[in-house]
Amino acid sequence: KINLPVICQYVDYLVNEQNVKNVFVNGTTGEGLSLSIQERKQLAEEWMCQGKDKLDHVIIHVGALNLPECQELARHAAAIGAGGIAVIAPFFFKPTNKDELVAFLQKVASEAPEVPFYYYHIPPLTGVKIRVEELLDGIKAQIPTFQGVKFSDTDLLDLAQCINKNKTGDFEFLYGVDEQLLAALAVGANGAVGSTYNYLGRQTNLMLQAFAKPDFALAQQYQLLTGEFLNFVIKLGFGVAQTKAVMTFVSGIPMGPPRLPLVDASNEFIVKAKAKLDSIVWPNGD
Repeated sequence: KINLPVICQYVDYLVNEQNVKNVFVNGTTGEGLSLSIQERKQLAEEWMCQGKDKLDHVIIHVGALNLPECQELARHAAAIGAGGIAVIAPFFFKPTNKDELVAFLQKVASEAPEVPFYYYHIPPLTGVKIRVEELLDGIKAQIPTFQGVKFSDTDLLDLAQCINKNKTGDFEFLYGVDEQLLAALAVGANGAVGSTYNYLGRQTNLMLQAFAKPDFALAQQYQLLTGEFLNFVIKLGFGVAQTKAVMTFVSGIPMGPPRLPLVDASNEFIVKAKAKLDSIVWPNGD
């Protein structure tokens, strides 16, 4: 069951300990697609309430398998003052081309006509592999609120072509594969949404600062160490349940078990992941 009271503590931890001021609610790590519509609304409201005057941006994922639920969630997000909404492609009956996907997204975005809209591109989970480069052509005319893409794919060529098309800087490209963020920054991504920023937000912010200086060698150190940890845990089996376990032992905040069909992380995973993370010496001396 969802644990609303813990979100106040969660917000303070992100802001004070990780220097994270923006959140993406009801996405993959938040198991948004495993929650009921009512639960998703309750979570969105709690994040908005607890984040008031503490968080800069709250983007709420409103994607679902059917259009009416997406539209209902989009209206709700607008009503509670969300800073943005995002939508994945439906993944049972899938759009097969750009026009079908844009038509679906437009029907959702139009329910929140004042709210910035993001397409959540995550083909490893949706199976919808329509290239974002293609999607961008003429999208502003069909979706006036279109703000950008949460790009959770390893296809950096597609991302680079999107950046190339975005010469006027109208759109934001928020990269979602944490172990490749530095590569995405190099081709022009201008933000990131990812699970590791819950517990490695401070180190990632230092990497972003190093990249901006530019001090590429320092930025590379941070990226390689993040990759070293992720490479280790991926070999153990790393998913949403294991991410919750890591966040719990790093933050001390009980993130709870996942919802079936996912099952909780094993004690063996927790012991090994904690030992690995504790062994990493970051450039700032942590």
